Amino acid sequence: MLFKFPIKITVLNLHQFITPIFRCDGSKFCAGDMLLWSFYFPVMIAELAVAVTVGILGWVYLATKPPPPKICGSPGGPPVTSPRITLSDGRHLSYKETGVSKEEAKHKIIVIHGFNSSKDVNLPISQELIEELQIYFLSFDRAGYGESDPNPKRTVKSEAFDIQELADKLQIGSRFHVIGVSMGAYAIWSCLKYIPHRLSGAALVVPFVNYWWPCFPASLSKEGLMRLLPGDRWTFRVAHYSPWLFNLWMTQKWFPSLSMMAGNMAIFCRQDLEMLKKLSETPSVGEEKIVQQGVYESLYRDILAGYGKWEFDPMDITNPFPNSEGSVHIWQGFEDRIIPYKLNRYISEKLPWIRYHEVPDVGHFLIFESILCEAILRELLLQKAPPTL
Repeated sequence: MLFKFPIKITVLNLHQFITPIFRCDGSKFCAGDMLLWSFYFPVMIAELAVAVTVGILGWVYLATKPPPPKICGSPGGPPVTSPRITLSDGRHLSYKETGVSKEEAKHKIIVIHGFNSSKDVNLPISQELIEELQIYFLSFDRAGYGESDPNPKRTVKSEAFDIQELADKLQIGSRFHVIGVSMGAYAIWSCLKYIPHRLSGAALVVPFVNYWWPCFPASLSKEGLMRLLPGDRWTFRVAHYSPWLFNLWMTQKWFPSLSMMAGNMAIFCRQDLEMLKKLSETPSVGEEKIVQQGVYESLYRDILAGYGKWEFDPMDITNPFPNSEGSVHIWQGFEDRIIPYKLNRYISEKLPWIRYHEVPDVGHFLIFESILCEAILRELLLQKAPPTL
Protein backbone atom coordinates (compact mmCIF):
# COMPACT_ATOMS: atom_id res chain seq x y z
CA MET A 1 0.00 0.00 0.00
CA LEU A 2 1.35 3.36 -1.01
CA PHE A 3 1.02 6.15 1.53
CA LYS A 4 1.29 9.76 0.38
CA PHE A 5 1.77 12.47 2.97
CA PRO A 6 3.69 15.78 3.09
CA ILE A 7 7.08 15.55 4.76
CA LYS A 8 9.00 18.65 6.00
CA ILE A 9 12.11 17.56 7.84
CA THR A 10 14.13 20.22 9.62
CA VAL A 11 17.40 19.49 11.40
CA LEU A 12 15.43 19.13 14.66
CA ASN A 13 12.93 16.78 13.04
CA LEU A 14 15.73 14.65 11.67
CA HIS A 15 17.35 14.42 15.10
CA GLN A 16 14.04 13.40 16.68
CA PHE A 17 13.39 10.88 13.96
CA ILE A 18 16.76 9.16 14.12
CA THR A 19 17.64 9.31 17.82
CA PRO A 20 14.95 7.02 19.26
CA ILE A 21 15.87 4.30 16.78
CA PHE A 22 19.65 4.41 16.99
CA ARG A 23 20.50 5.73 20.48
CA CYS A 24 23.09 3.53 22.18
CA ASP A 25 23.12 4.17 25.91
CA GLY A 26 26.56 4.65 27.32
CA SER A 27 28.19 4.89 23.90
CA LYS A 28 30.10 8.09 23.01
CA PHE A 29 29.55 7.70 19.27
CA CYS A 30 26.66 5.86 17.77
CA ALA A 31 25.28 5.33 14.33
CA GLY A 32 22.59 7.94 14.86
CA ASP A 33 25.08 10.57 15.95
CA MET A 34 27.31 9.81 12.99
CA LEU A 35 24.40 10.10 10.62
CA LEU A 36 23.39 13.37 12.18
CA TRP A 37 26.98 14.70 11.96
CA SER A 38 27.20 13.69 8.30
CA PHE A 39 24.20 15.91 7.70
CA TYR A 40 25.40 18.82 9.81
CA PHE A 41 29.03 18.94 8.65
CA PRO A 42 28.58 20.09 5.00
CA VAL A 43 26.06 22.70 6.13
CA MET A 44 28.43 24.03 8.77
CA ILE A 45 31.34 24.18 6.29
CA ALA A 46 29.21 26.00 3.73
CA GLU A 47 27.99 28.52 6.30
CA LEU A 48 31.52 29.04 7.58
CA ALA A 49 32.84 29.55 4.04
CA VAL A 50 30.12 32.11 3.31
CA ALA A 51 30.82 33.95 6.57
CA VAL A 52 34.57 34.04 5.93
CA THR A 53 34.09 35.16 2.31
CA VAL A 54 31.69 37.92 3.33
CA GLY A 55 34.06 39.01 6.08
CA ILE A 56 37.04 39.13 3.71
CA LEU A 57 35.08 41.01 1.06
CA GLY A 58 33.88 43.48 3.65
CA TRP A 59 37.39 44.01 4.94
CA VAL A 60 38.77 44.43 1.41
CA TYR A 61 36.03 46.93 0.58
CA LEU A 62 36.75 49.01 3.67
CA ALA A 63 40.53 48.75 3.15
CA THR A 64 40.35 49.82 -0.49
CA LYS A 65 37.97 52.69 0.16
CA PRO A 66 39.83 55.99 0.67
CA PRO A 67 39.28 57.66 4.03
CA PRO A 68 37.35 60.94 3.94
CA PRO A 69 39.59 64.00 3.55
CA LYS A 70 39.89 66.76 6.13
CA ILE A 71 39.24 69.76 3.93
CA CYS A 72 40.89 73.02 4.95
CA GLY A 73 38.33 75.51 6.20
CA SER A 74 35.60 72.88 6.66
CA PRO A 75 34.13 72.03 10.08
CA GLY A 76 36.75 70.01 11.91
CA GLY A 77 39.29 70.55 9.15
CA PRO A 78 42.61 72.46 9.30
CA PRO A 79 42.43 76.26 9.18
CA VAL A 80 43.17 78.28 6.07
CA THR A 81 46.27 80.41 6.67
CA SER A 82 47.49 81.13 3.12
CA PRO A 83 46.02 83.06 0.19
CA ARG A 84 43.98 80.89 -2.16
CA ILE A 85 42.22 81.19 -5.48
CA THR A 86 38.94 79.52 -6.42
CA LEU A 87 39.16 77.36 -9.53
CA SER A 88 36.36 76.96 -12.06
CA ASP A 89 35.35 73.61 -10.56
CA GLY A 90 35.00 75.16 -7.10
CA ARG A 91 38.25 73.86 -5.62
CA HIS A 92 40.69 76.15 -3.87
CA LEU A 93 44.38 76.38 -4.71
CA SER A 94 46.80 77.75 -2.12
CA TYR A 95 49.74 79.79 -3.39
CA LYS A 96 52.78 81.79 -2.36
CA GLU A 97 54.49 84.71 -4.11
CA THR A 98 58.17 85.58 -3.62
CA GLY A 99 60.90 87.49 -5.41
CA VAL A 100 60.25 90.85 -7.02
CA SER A 101 56.69 91.99 -7.66
CA LYS A 102 55.01 90.63 -10.77
CA GLU A 103 54.55 94.17 -12.02
CA GLU A 104 58.32 94.77 -11.97
CA ALA A 105 59.44 91.27 -12.92
CA LYS A 106 61.31 90.55 -16.11
CA HIS A 107 60.89 86.80 -15.63
CA LYS A 108 57.96 84.98 -14.03
CA ILE A 109 58.43 81.42 -12.84
CA ILE A 110 55.87 78.96 -11.49
CA VAL A 111 57.56 76.38 -9.24
CA ILE A 112 55.91 72.94 -8.98
CA HIS A 113 56.92 71.05 -5.85
CA GLY A 114 57.63 67.32 -5.64
CA PHE A 115 56.34 64.38 -3.63
CA ASN A 116 55.63 65.04 0.06
CA SER A 117 56.45 68.72 -0.36
CA SER A 118 54.56 72.00 -0.71
CA LYS A 119 54.59 75.58 -1.90
CA ASP A 120 56.91 76.37 1.01
CA VAL A 121 59.82 74.41 -0.48
CA ASN A 122 62.91 76.52 0.20
CA LEU A 123 65.19 76.67 -2.82
CA PRO A 124 68.70 78.12 -2.31
CA ILE A 125 68.25 81.22 -4.45
CA SER A 126 70.12 84.32 -3.35
CA GLN A 127 68.44 87.70 -3.17
CA GLU A 128 71.23 89.07 -5.35
CA LEU A 129 70.33 86.65 -8.16
CA ILE A 130 66.63 87.44 -7.82
CA GLU A 131 67.29 91.14 -8.14
CA GLU A 132 69.84 90.72 -10.90
CA LEU A 133 67.45 88.73 -13.09
CA GLN A 134 64.28 90.41 -11.79
CA ILE A 135 62.49 87.16 -11.01
CA TYR A 136 58.98 86.74 -9.68
CA PHE A 137 58.27 83.29 -8.19
CA LEU A 138 54.84 81.76 -7.83
CA SER A 139 54.60 78.45 -5.98
CA PHE A 140 51.46 76.56 -5.02
CA ASP A 141 50.24 73.50 -3.18
CA ARG A 142 49.27 70.90 -5.72
CA ALA A 143 45.82 69.33 -5.30
CA GLY A 144 45.41 67.70 -1.89
CA TYR A 145 48.70 69.03 -0.54
CA GLY A 146 48.98 71.72 2.12
CA GLU A 147 45.98 74.02 1.91
CA SER A 148 44.82 73.20 -1.64
CA ASP A 149 41.59 71.25 -1.90
CA PRO A 150 41.82 67.60 -2.95
CA ASN A 151 40.83 66.68 -6.47
CA PRO A 152 39.07 63.28 -6.65
CA LYS A 153 39.36 63.49 -10.46
CA ARG A 154 43.05 64.32 -10.40
CA THR A 155 45.00 63.34 -13.52
CA VAL A 156 48.16 64.35 -15.30
CA LYS A 157 46.03 66.60 -17.51
CA SER A 158 44.30 68.36 -14.63
CA GLU A 159 47.68 69.53 -13.30
CA ALA A 160 48.33 71.66 -16.39
CA PHE A 161 44.96 73.36 -16.24
CA ASP A 162 45.32 74.07 -12.52
CA ILE A 163 48.56 75.87 -13.38
CA GLN A 164 47.00 77.79 -16.24
CA GLU A 165 44.05 78.89 -14.13
CA LEU A 166 46.33 79.92 -11.28
CA ALA A 167 48.36 82.09 -13.67
CA ASP A 168 45.20 83.69 -15.06
CA LYS A 169 43.61 84.35 -11.68
CA LEU A 170 46.76 86.09 -10.46
CA GLN A 171 47.23 87.87 -13.79
CA ILE A 172 50.90 87.09 -14.21
CA GLY A 173 50.69 87.36 -17.99
CA SER A 174 50.10 85.26 -21.08
CA ARG A 175 53.44 83.45 -20.80
CA PHE A 176 55.55 82.18 -17.92
CA HIS A 177 58.35 79.77 -17.11
CA VAL A 178 57.78 76.54 -15.18
CA ILE A 179 60.14 74.49 -13.00
CA GLY A 180 59.04 71.06 -11.81
CA VAL A 181 61.00 69.09 -9.23
CA SER A 182 60.94 65.27 -9.05
CA MET A 183 57.29 64.13 -8.90
CA GLY A 184 56.23 67.67 -9.75
CA ALA A 185 57.83 67.23 -13.17
CA TYR A 186 54.88 65.25 -14.51
CA ALA A 187 52.96 68.53 -14.32
CA ILE A 188 55.62 69.99 -16.65
CA TRP A 189 55.05 67.21 -19.19
CA SER A 190 51.36 68.05 -18.92
CA CYS A 191 52.04 71.73 -19.58
CA LEU A 192 54.21 70.87 -22.59
CA LYS A 193 51.37 68.74 -23.96
CA TYR A 194 48.28 70.81 -23.16
CA ILE A 195 49.32 74.45 -22.70
CA PRO A 196 52.61 74.91 -24.62
CA HIS A 197 51.38 78.28 -25.90
CA ARG A 198 51.50 79.61 -22.32
CA LEU A 199 55.14 78.72 -21.71
CA SER A 200 58.28 80.82 -22.00
CA GLY A 201 60.47 77.91 -20.93
CA ALA A 202 60.48 74.77 -18.81
CA ALA A 203 62.92 72.95 -16.53
CA LEU A 204 62.37 69.38 -15.35
CA VAL A 205 64.66 68.77 -12.38
CA VAL A 206 65.41 65.12 -11.48
CA PRO A 207 62.10 64.43 -13.20
CA PHE A 208 59.80 61.55 -12.38
CA VAL A 209 59.49 58.83 -15.04
CA ASN A 210 56.60 56.49 -15.68
CA TYR A 211 58.07 53.04 -16.35
CA TRP A 212 55.09 52.19 -18.56
CA TRP A 213 55.50 55.01 -21.06
CA PRO A 214 55.29 53.34 -24.50
CA CYS A 215 58.36 55.26 -25.65
CA PHE A 216 60.67 53.18 -23.47
CA PRO A 217 62.08 49.93 -24.84
CA ALA A 218 60.89 47.06 -22.65
CA SER A 219 64.44 46.21 -21.64
CA LEU A 220 65.15 49.78 -20.52
CA SER A 221 61.93 50.03 -18.50
CA LYS A 222 62.69 46.71 -16.83
CA GLU A 223 66.26 47.75 -16.06
CA GLY A 224 65.10 51.03 -14.52
CA LEU A 225 62.38 49.36 -12.49
CA MET A 226 64.72 46.65 -11.21
CA ARG A 227 67.11 49.30 -9.90
CA LEU A 228 64.46 50.25 -7.36
CA LEU A 229 63.91 48.54 -4.02
CA PRO A 230 61.31 45.71 -4.16
CA GLY A 231 58.71 47.63 -2.15
CA ASP A 232 58.93 50.60 -4.51
CA ARG A 233 58.64 48.38 -7.59
CA TRP A 234 55.46 46.76 -6.27
CA THR A 235 53.99 50.08 -5.15
CA PHE A 236 54.31 51.51 -8.65
CA ARG A 237 52.98 48.29 -10.20
CA VAL A 238 49.88 48.37 -8.00
CA ALA A 239 49.35 52.06 -8.84
CA HIS A 240 49.58 51.29 -12.54
CA TYR A 241 47.73 47.99 -12.86
CA SER A 242 45.34 47.96 -9.87
CA PRO A 243 44.74 51.52 -8.65
CA TRP A 244 41.60 50.42 -6.79
CA LEU A 245 43.83 48.31 -4.52
CA PHE A 246 46.29 51.10 -3.80
CA ASN A 247 44.95 52.19 -0.43
CA LEU A 248 44.94 48.57 0.75
CA TRP A 249 48.51 48.08 -0.48
CA MET A 250 49.77 51.21 1.24
CA THR A 251 48.11 50.40 4.55
CA GLN A 252 48.92 46.66 4.78
CA LYS A 253 51.78 45.56 7.04
CA TRP A 254 52.72 42.19 5.53
CA PHE A 255 54.92 43.43 2.67
CA PRO A 256 57.16 46.50 2.31
CA SER A 257 55.58 49.28 0.27
CA LEU A 258 57.02 52.72 -0.51
CA SER A 259 60.53 53.14 0.90
CA MET A 260 60.36 56.91 1.12
CA MET A 261 57.30 56.84 3.36
CA ALA A 262 58.76 54.02 5.46
CA GLY A 263 61.91 56.05 6.12
CA ASN A 264 64.20 53.58 4.34
CA MET A 265 67.43 55.50 3.81
CA ALA A 266 68.74 52.92 1.34
CA ILE A 267 67.06 54.86 -1.47
CA PHE A 268 69.51 57.74 -1.04
CA CYS A 269 73.05 57.94 -2.36
CA ARG A 270 75.88 59.33 -0.23
CA GLN A 271 75.45 62.84 -1.63
CA ASP A 272 71.73 62.83 -0.83
CA LEU A 273 72.35 61.68 2.73
CA GLU A 274 74.79 64.55 3.19
CA MET A 275 72.26 67.00 1.79
CA LEU A 276 69.51 65.61 4.06
CA LYS A 277 71.72 66.22 7.06
CA LYS A 278 72.38 69.76 5.89
CA LEU A 279 68.71 70.48 5.24
CA SER A 280 67.72 69.11 8.66
CA GLU A 281 69.75 71.86 10.31
CA THR A 282 67.34 74.49 8.98
CA PRO A 283 63.71 74.52 10.17
CA SER A 284 61.33 73.52 7.38
CA VAL A 285 58.50 76.02 7.05
CA GLY A 286 55.03 74.50 6.63
CA GLU A 287 56.18 70.89 6.84
CA GLU A 288 53.39 70.02 9.27
CA LYS A 289 50.78 71.10 6.71
CA ILE A 290 51.89 68.95 3.79
CA VAL A 291 49.56 65.97 4.40
CA GLN A 292 47.15 67.58 6.87
CA GLN A 293 44.16 66.82 4.63
CA GLY A 294 45.07 63.13 4.48
CA VAL A 295 47.86 61.05 2.97
CA TYR A 296 45.47 59.57 0.42
CA GLU A 297 44.45 62.96 -0.99
CA SER A 298 48.03 64.22 -1.18
CA LEU A 299 50.62 61.45 -1.50
CA TYR A 300 48.56 58.53 -2.76
CA ARG A 301 46.65 60.46 -5.41
CA ASP A 302 49.98 61.93 -6.56
CA ILE A 303 51.39 58.45 -7.15
CA LEU A 304 48.17 57.21 -8.78
CA ALA A 305 48.14 60.11 -11.24
CA GLY A 306 51.82 59.86 -12.09
CA TYR A 307 52.14 56.08 -12.40
CA GLY A 308 48.71 55.43 -13.83
CA LYS A 309 47.83 55.19 -17.50
CA TRP A 310 48.57 58.45 -19.31
CA GLU A 311 46.58 59.99 -22.15
CA PHE A 312 49.82 60.71 -24.01
CA ASP A 313 53.44 59.68 -24.31
CA PRO A 314 56.33 62.19 -24.04
CA MET A 315 57.20 61.29 -27.63
CA ASP A 316 53.85 62.76 -28.69
CA ILE A 317 55.03 66.22 -27.63
CA THR A 318 56.43 68.55 -30.26
CA ASN A 319 58.95 71.31 -29.71
CA PRO A 320 57.03 74.21 -28.12
CA PHE A 321 59.77 76.63 -29.20
CA PRO A 322 60.49 75.95 -32.88
CA ASN A 323 61.97 79.42 -33.30
CA SER A 324 64.17 79.13 -30.19
CA GLU A 325 62.10 81.72 -28.35
CA GLY A 326 62.34 79.54 -25.27
CA SER A 327 63.93 76.28 -24.12
CA VAL A 328 63.17 73.02 -22.30
CA HIS A 329 65.71 71.43 -19.95
CA ILE A 330 66.13 68.17 -18.06
CA TRP A 331 68.51 68.18 -15.10
CA GLN A 332 69.52 64.74 -13.87
CA GLY A 333 71.87 63.63 -11.10
CA PHE A 334 74.04 60.71 -12.20
CA GLU A 335 74.05 59.20 -8.69
CA ASP A 336 70.28 59.48 -8.26
CA ARG A 337 68.87 56.20 -6.90
CA ILE A 338 65.25 57.39 -6.94
CA ILE A 339 65.10 58.33 -10.64
CA PRO A 340 67.38 56.14 -12.82
CA TYR A 341 69.37 58.47 -15.07
CA LYS A 342 69.24 56.19 -18.13
CA LEU A 343 65.55 56.77 -18.69
CA ASN A 344 65.74 60.56 -18.73
CA ARG A 345 68.86 60.35 -20.89
CA TYR A 346 66.91 58.19 -23.34
CA ILE A 347 64.02 60.68 -23.52
CA SER A 348 66.36 63.60 -24.24
CA GLU A 349 68.09 61.60 -26.99
CA LYS A 350 64.74 60.96 -28.66
CA LEU A 351 63.60 64.58 -28.19
CA PRO A 352 66.65 66.58 -29.28
CA TRP A 353 64.95 69.90 -28.59
CA ILE A 354 65.30 69.10 -24.87
CA ARG A 355 68.60 70.27 -23.42
CA TYR A 356 69.87 67.49 -21.19
CA HIS A 357 72.16 68.23 -18.23
CA GLU A 358 73.52 65.12 -16.53
CA VAL A 359 75.47 66.19 -13.46
CA PRO A 360 78.12 63.81 -12.09
CA ASP A 361 78.59 63.15 -8.36
CA VAL A 362 75.09 64.48 -7.55
CA GLY A 363 71.94 62.65 -6.47
CA HIS A 364 68.23 63.38 -6.26
CA PHE A 365 68.58 66.59 -4.24
CA LEU A 366 70.36 68.33 -7.08
CA ILE A 367 68.31 71.52 -6.89
CA PHE A 368 69.28 72.13 -3.26
CA GLU A 369 72.89 72.68 -4.27
CA SER A 370 73.05 76.47 -4.54
CA ILE A 371 75.44 76.53 -7.49
CA LEU A 372 73.26 74.08 -9.41
CA CYS A 373 70.07 75.91 -8.53
CA GLU A 374 71.60 79.09 -9.94
CA ALA A 375 72.68 77.20 -13.05
CA ILE A 376 69.14 75.93 -13.58
CA LEU A 377 67.76 79.46 -13.42
CA ARG A 378 70.40 80.99 -15.68
CA GLU A 379 70.04 78.24 -18.27
CA LEU A 380 66.27 78.57 -18.22
CA LEU A 381 66.11 82.36 -18.36
CA LEU A 382 69.28 83.30 -20.22
CA GLN A 383 70.21 80.03 -21.96
CA LYS A 384 73.61 80.05 -20.32
CA ALA A 385 75.09 78.57 -17.14
CA PRO A 386 77.38 80.45 -14.76
CA PRO A 387 81.09 80.04 -15.64
CA THR A 388 81.77 78.37 -12.26
CA LEU A 389 79.69 75.29 -13.13
